[in-house]
Amino acid sequence: MNTQAITRGTAWLTDAGLRPTRQRVSLAALLVGDGQNRHVTAESLFDAASSAGEGVSLATVYNTLRAFCEAGLMQEVTVDGSKSYFDTRMDDHPHFYWEDTGRLTDAPADALEICSLPDAPEGTEISKVDVVIRLRRV
Repeated sequence: MNTQAITRGTAWLTDAGLRPTRQRVSLAALLVGDGQNRHVTAESLFDAASSAGEGVSLATVYNTLRAFCEAGLMQEVTVDGSKSYFDTRMDDHPHFYWEDTGRLTDAPADALEICSLPDAPEGTEISKVDVVIRLRRV
């Protein structure tokens, strides 16, 4: 892993108040080291870490992704109620889910218009609206 990716990953962690352990830094460098946003599953990040020669377990990857979400560095996007993707882009934006490949990508937010939402049940408030647009190739 190059020095710039490690530096960027370390800064990403420390800016959020997370201790930059070796394993966190290596995963952060894979996620944000090139300055691009990522949509990953725990399994895909584990595979990338293994390919890069980083010795982390799948359980550590899951725990680290959860810690990154809790620190406000990533958001979890759930597809089909069972498959979780982790997104480094933190603003509210819609996603495309590609059914044939299982990939999650950003969808253009400027083309989405939500005109109204139902009232939240008494004693609650709407905290977020997730939009996942499923795509099937024809």
